[in-house]
Amino acid sequence: MFRNKEIRQFMGWLAVITVLFGMAGFVISRSAGVLILINAGAFYVAFFAFTRARYSSIARISEQIDLILHNEEQLFISDSNEGELSILQSEITKMTLRIREQNLRLKKEKEHLADSLADIAHQLRTPLTSVNLILSLLENSLDEKERRRLLHEMEELLVRMEWLITALLKLSRLDAGIVSFKKERIDVNRLIFAALRPLQISFELHDITVKTDVPEGAEILGDLDWLSEAVQNIVKNCMESVGNYGQIEIICEDTLLYTEITIRDTGRGFELEELANLFERFYRGKNSKTSGYGIGLALCKTVITRQGGVITAENHSKGGAIFRIRFPK
Repeated sequence: MFRNKEIRQFMGWLAVITVLFGMAGFVISRSAGVLILINAGAFYVAFFAFTRARYSSIARISEQIDLILHNEEQLFISDSNEGELSILQSEITKMTLRIREQNLRLKKEKEHLADSLADIAHQLRTPLTSVNLILSLLENSLDEKERRRLLHEMEELLVRMEWLITALLKLSRLDAGIVSFKKERIDVNRLIFAALRPLQISFELHDITVKTDVPEGAEILGDLDWLSEAVQNIVKNCMESVGNYGQIEIICEDTLLYTEITIRDTGRGFELEELANLFERFYRGKNSKTSGYGIGLALCKTVITRQGGVITAENHSKGGAIFRIRFPK
């Protein structure tokens, strides 16, 4: 307690005042001087006892803070009825809980990062192995037609790898919070057109019919580039599901409360266990026969939810899958 400079100064000034008033009291009368000294002594004792108790509480709080800094798992901060110390202990309790929550979140993020890196390595290793195999076949193949087929197959693998790396980079930017979405009014017809335009050749090659029904003037608030890519990824998923001669239908419903874009395909739909994990990263389903990486729908959900929207998926009663994207007004 007396290591505190302020306490030493206070006690010094208090001693000077006591001496001065004691001398003045003795000048008046001996009894007055004695009374002043007794009162001063009682004040000294009370001040010492009170200050020592407070410093003991502060010392306990310091020990508890030290436990927090050394990551003590079991930590209990007792209640105090001493006003400011009670408030201080309450704040330390809040700080402790927040630190533990942050540590738990960081631990989960670290585990998630490790799992994601393992998934990424696996996803890249598969096409790389195929590319190496094709290269070895090219070395031993003399047939020109076979060589062209192998080169075309390798080119497709490299394109898929490029898409995967680009999607992962976009997801990492979104996770890091360094993407700044635009907030502009987007005409839904313009959004659908921007999403479907790069896929027109694929639609023709696979004889896929795409029908759209979007009311004039329907708008949503968001970033056109990111949202068009999200819609495009959903349509790609539908294309893989319907195969050749399939049909994809895009309908927009514009109400006073929300604007909803519904994308339906005539494919096989989803298994019940798939619906629960459909938007998880790298999830492809146990019976998936597509060449996807399980990253497109995860990217869609991240892009849409970060802009205030909601995306859901379900099976249609007449077959096929339905994706719903809803933005509140």
